[in-house]
Order: sequence, then C-alpha cells, then structure tokens
Amino acid sequence: VQLQASGGGLVQEGGSLRLSCAASGSIFSMNVMSWYRQAPGNQRELVARITTGDFLDYADSVKGRFTISRDNAKNTVYLQMNSLKPEDTAVYYCAAERYIGDRRYWGQGTLVTVSS
Repeated sequence: VQLQASGGGLVQEGGSLRLSCAASGSIFSMNVMSWYRQAPGNQRELVARITTGDFLDYADSVKGRFTISRDNAKNTVYLQMNSLKPEDTAVYYCAAERYIGDRRYWGQGTLVTVSS
C-alpha cells in the first residue's frame, strides 16, 4: 500500500485547506483510512477516521471544523480543514489499515502551518 499526501501549506488563522491522500497498491482491503498529525515535541495523534461503512470519528479538538471524506473511484481520502487555528500547525499524515488496531500504513506527511 502506498499513500501520497498533499495539500499542506501556510494559511492564516481562520483560513481553510484541503488535504488529499491518494492510495495505490493493495488497497482493496484497507477498510479504515485516517488522518493523523504531529506537532513539534508532541506525539502523533488521530485527527479523523473514516471506514468503508462511512463511520466517521474525529478528535474533539477538530469536531465541527474538519471533515473527512473519501472518493472510492479515485482511491483518495480528503481532509477539509476550516476555521484553522495556530494549534492546528503540524505535519499531517494519512494512514490506512484493514481494521482499527491492525498494522498501519503511512504516507509521507504534509506540513500545515497556521499563522496568527
């Protein structure tokens, strides 16, 4: 499984960005697609998760501001980020797994910087 994340950049507080994660390889069994982030000095944390049954899960800190979605025809997962805050600054990673708790495949990360 190969994951290619893109869409990061520099944005002002209150702005928006959309991250994309293009998947290729043996992805037919990857039922769970997720976005994680890691800020300097912090552990990597789950931001949002979507399953093949369209179960959605969000970190409390992003609920109401971020939306995860998937386009199965394009094998791509998106993270729409609105009302961005400086504390959202981090490297964002997409991940794929067959089920929650299984081995996780990672993309290379894309940097999001929110200026105040």
